[in-house]
Amino acid sequence: MVSRRQTLLRLSGLLFILGISALIYSLSDETSHLLVYGYPGIFLLALLTNATVILPVPGLAIVLAMTSVLPPFGVALAAASGAALGELSGYLGGLSGQAIISNSKQYRRIAPYIRRYGALAVFLLASIPNPFFDLAGIAAGIARMPVWRFLLACWAGQMVKMLTLAYAGAASWRWLLH
Repeated sequence: MVSRRQTLLRLSGLLFILGISALIYSLSDETSHLLVYGYPGIFLLALLTNATVILPVPGLAIVLAMTSVLPPFGVALAAASGAALGELSGYLGGLSGQAIISNSKQYRRIAPYIRRYGALAVFLLASIPNPFFDLAGIAAGIARMPVWRFLLACWAGQMVKMLTLAYAGAASWRWLLH
């Protein structure tokens, strides 16, 4: 049985995550100014765009654009690291708001894979452009996957995705400019 305190903590955590998501979404126009800071700016933008839960903020375009001025490996490393840390918001949402989220159809499709395959499922879902990855983070939080395992699998998957995008972006820029 869930105690009143646990329910209050879960609700508070969920409201906090939704509040951060709404704030980041509302500031999305101003965040592009962070790109002048190079790799730290890419890291921060990736963190912010991946910290939103449910409200999509386009972050992959940053990787493609920044390869026009910075080496692709560095762009991918900064973006993957920021993205993995940003995905902690979904994980924390799972720890705090499981009763609300677990009723959605998309969650019910993803959760069995997270329960059965754990970090491998997180890695695979993070390695592709996937608008439902927040649900994987939520499922990992609900399943009480150790946070270090979630972060490592998420970072590795994000790195695969960001490397692919960064090198594709760099090749596209070379092709367009020559």
